[in-house]
Amino acid sequence: MRNLAGKTAFITGGASGIGFAMAQAFLNEGMNVAIADIDADALASAETRLAGSNAKVLAVQLDVTDRDQYQAVADSVEAALGNIHVVCNNAGVYRGGSLDAVTYEDWDWVMGVNLGGVVNGIQTLVNRLKAHGEGGHIVNTSSMAGVMTSPGLGVYNASKFAVVGMSEALRTDLEAFDIGVSVLCPGMVRTQILDSERTRPDQFEVNEASANEAAQAHSEMMNLAMNAGIEPSEVADLVVQGIKENQLYLFPHPEMKEAVVARMTALAEAFGEADPERLKAQQEFMADLLRNTTE
Repeated sequence: MRNLAGKTAFITGGASGIGFAMAQAFLNEGMNVAIADIDADALASAETRLAGSNAKVLAVQLDVTDRDQYQAVADSVEAALGNIHVVCNNAGVYRGGSLDAVTYEDWDWVMGVNLGGVVNGIQTLVNRLKAHGEGGHIVNTSSMAGVMTSPGLGVYNASKFAVVGMSEALRTDLEAFDIGVSVLCPGMVRTQILDSERTRPDQFEVNEASANEAAQAHSEMMNLAMNAGIEPSEVADLVVQGIKENQLYLFPHPEMKEAVVARMTALAEAFGEADPERLKAQQEFMADLLRNTTE
C-alpha cells in the first residue's frame, strides 16, 4: 500500500502510546482513522488531541476480548468512515513476575488481551478487507518479548511469541488477496504499558500477596529500563514505512539485534546434520505441496 491517502485505518489501543502515535502518523498521511480503546477517559482525551485534522477521526470504546462488541464497533466504523484498509491490532497489557509466582488470573487476562485481542481483530476484520477487494494491511503489535525471553516475563513472552507466529502464517494466507501483514516488535517505548493494571477487569483480580509482590518488583525494574525507551512517534514512523514497503518484521530497536541473533544461532546449532536423501525427499514433498495449493 504505497498510497495511504483517503484510506481508513482502525487501531486498537489507539488512545495512548504507540496506538495514538500511529493515529497521528496515519492522519499525516491523509488517512481517516478510527481509534478504539477500553479506557474511556484516555479515548476522550485522544479524540480531542486529534481534532482539527483534514481527515476524519472516530473514537470508539472497545474491549478487544468482547467479540460481540468488536463486531458492532466494526460496523459503526464502516458506517462512519467506509471500508477499512489498515488494521492495527495494537491493544496490549503487561503483567510481570516469574512463572512460579503468577496466577491463573494473570494468564487469562494477559493472553485474553495480547493474543485473544489479535485473534478477534483478525476474525472480525480480515474478511471485510477481502470482501471490498481494495487491498489492505494488517499490523499486529508483538514485542521484542515475542522473539527473545528475559526473566519475569513468561506470561507476556507466551502471548507475544504467539502473535509473531500468527503474523507469519497470516502473511502467507493473505498474500493472494493483496493484503500485507507486518508484525511490530518494539523494545522499551515510553508508553503506559507498565500501568496496565488500571484496565484489569475485576474478574481477573489477583488476591495472592506473593504474586502481587513479584509483579510489583518486576514493574519497578521495568520502570527503570523505561528511562532508556524511545518515543512512540519513532515506532509509528516505522509502521508507516513498513506498510508502504510491505515489510513482515518491524524492529524499532536495532541495538537488540545481537540478542536475537544469539538465540537464532543457538537454535540452528541445536540441529544435527540432515540426511541428504531424507532432505531431498522433504524438499520434493514441499515443492509438490506448494504446486498443488497454487494451481
